Amino acid sequence: MVTEGVEAVFLETRNWGKAARFLQALGFELEVSAGDGSGVFRNGEGAFLVVAEIPEDREPEVRIALRVPDADAFHAGSDVEVVTPFEDTHYGTREMTVRDPDGRLWSLQAPAKS
Repeated sequence: MVTEGVEAVFLETRNWGKAARFLQALGFELEVSAGDGSGVFRNGEGAFLVVAEIPEDREPEVRIALRVPDADAFHAGSDVEVVTPFEDTHYGTREMTVRDPDGRLWSLQAPAKS
């Protein structure tokens, strides 16, 4: 089984308010606000943008999450370095982390087990 496209983009920011206003000015709507400097934005049927505020002393990162319909049926090919296998998340999905040939981390997200 292979991935089915981009599910979400995870963005870290040093200023939640400025990032939220920037995204809204580009047409994104805030769908969920956790009230702790994080939230989920969406523009139409595109991928989710998950934004989280981080401390000033950290460099903001971006991570792409690819959709996987069934974690149990997914098998990473020999060209894919698995960093962490599928694990349950606190936000109701199962997530795997892989590393691409240039060292970037990617997330693979699947629905939680029923």
